[in-house]
Amino acid sequence: MQPTPIALIDRLDALGFLPDRTPDDDRVVASEGAAPWVDTLADYRDGGVFIVHYAGDSEWERHPADEIVMVVEGATTMTLVIDGDPVEVPMTAMQLVVVPSETWHRFHTPDGARIMTVTPQPTEHRLDDPDELA
Repeated sequence: MQPTPIALIDRLDALGFLPDRTPDDDRVVASEGAAPWVDTLADYRDGGVFIVHYAGDSEWERHPADEIVMVVEGATTMTLVIDGDPVEVPMTAMQLVVVPSETWHRFHTPDGARIMTVTPQPTEHRLDDPDELA
């Protein structure tokens, strides 16, 4: 199979926008994988390369391998649970973070952002604080 370039700008421009996202948002759960504000750019290893465009707060999540998160446009603050404590990592456009495997994390994005991730699957989600914070 020959590699095919992905026109990232075109794909980002085609994304819809999800305003006021909340961790228990039915718009996220009911349409996961088919929502107009998220797109799969490519399969990669046991997961994929994804782009999203939203404002608001995500649920907690973690993955079985490292995840790459890059803010393409806008800003977000990731909260990661490191050694049992929450660590806030503010990110702006063109910054990326490698989230270590099995690390609980979530996003606070009050003004909206376009984010690209390289995300391994399966992803575990939860609404309440991880046990490490309880």
